[in-house]
Amino acid sequence: MSAEGSTITVRLVRSFEHRNFRPVVYHGVNLDQTVKQFINFVRKDVSSRTGLPPPFKNYKYDTMKIIHQAHKSKTGELVVSLEDDDKLILKEDSVLKAAGVANETELAFFCEEDYRNYKVNPVSAW
Repeated sequence: MSAEGSTITVRLVRSFEHRNFRPVVYHGVNLDQTVKQFINFVRKDVSSRTGLPPPFKNYKYDTMKIIHQAHKSKTGELVVSLEDDDKLILKEDSVLKAAGVANETELAFFCEEDYRNYKVNPVSAW
């Protein structure tokens, strides 16, 4: 599939402890854009998207991490894997394709501070 017509699922993670997240599917994503451009696009879309509760629309998302890529194994973690941050967290100045994002990739979009706190003490609150 061309870089212009890729389907990407973005998992909006509101709370790691409570496993509170919502998936949003984007069709026709250009993989030749930078991670920063895609983050800005998703932030703008999420803030105006109907059907999402206000806590998801107004949250301070700032980091994306690859959760799953098509035809590869999935993690057993329910929200996001806590491993391989150096490889899987997307750097803002890199291009999506070069960062490992391909058609049907699933990304987590979350607040990095919340992720770091959860990683230190990965306990679910339910």
